[in-house]
Amino acid sequence: MNQFEELCLKTKEIAKKAGAFIKEQQSKIKADVIETKGMHDFVTYVDKTAEELIVSELKKILPEAGFIAEEGTETYRADRFNWIIDPLDGTTNYIHGFSPFAVSIALQENDEIVLGVVYEISLAECFYSWKGAEGAYLNGNAIHVSKANTVDASLIATGFPYYDYDLLKNFMATLEYFIINSHGVRRPGSAATDLAYVACGRFEAFYEYSLQAWDVAAGSFLVKQAGGAVCDFKGGEDYIFGKEIIASNGLVQEEFKSVVQKYMLK
Repeated sequence: MNQFEELCLKTKEIAKKAGAFIKEQQSKIKADVIETKGMHDFVTYVDKTAEELIVSELKKILPEAGFIAEEGTETYRADRFNWIIDPLDGTTNYIHGFSPFAVSIALQENDEIVLGVVYEISLAECFYSWKGAEGAYLNGNAIHVSKANTVDASLIATGFPYYDYDLLKNFMATLEYFIINSHGVRRPGSAATDLAYVACGRFEAFYEYSLQAWDVAAGSFLVKQAGGAVCDFKGGEDYIFGKEIIASNGLVQEEFKSVVQKYMLK
């Protein structure tokens, strides 16, 4: 067992522990405990407490690491290792009693993601992989991207912008194209889960803009480990911190990317 495998297996148990807390608290969420961070951007005590739990547990398994965490529980950045954490991806779904919503944890070594865990809480599905693994896994079983080789044969996932509307018309043009020229478009509301579903073959492709590193770090790693492809809208590697992402099974990557570029890079 290499260092990253051991860390990953411990991380997935931490994600499950946080997930159990999040699920247990859902029935207690009322309007008076929901805070607004920005336009249509919500947070609750559950997000904050779950992040505190995750940070505390991760410090035990890799004390020298820093943190890039959505709720700002820990803001220390280390030179070599940094955890990238979303304690509850899909908070809007969560407060409305809708699924999916997930815990997302990735570990970055210098500029490289070396492990990723996405725990989709409502279905108790834990997706994970680490640098050096032969693939990616879901609850102990190997997963792989789908074998569809055209956009026409693809089911596509995306996320709708909730505060940055500058590219909304361009984005709606992509939706129109994919609605007509694919098996359909889905918007589950959790980017981390969307990427995990690309990794296990439920979706052929996913794209979105105005995302943060904690939304995509773990999921994009899973896609690549499961045999897929990931890039930013320009086809480059700036998809973790660049706020835009295209991910697919690899077989449809060039066709899918060309459509996104046609409309989104105008």
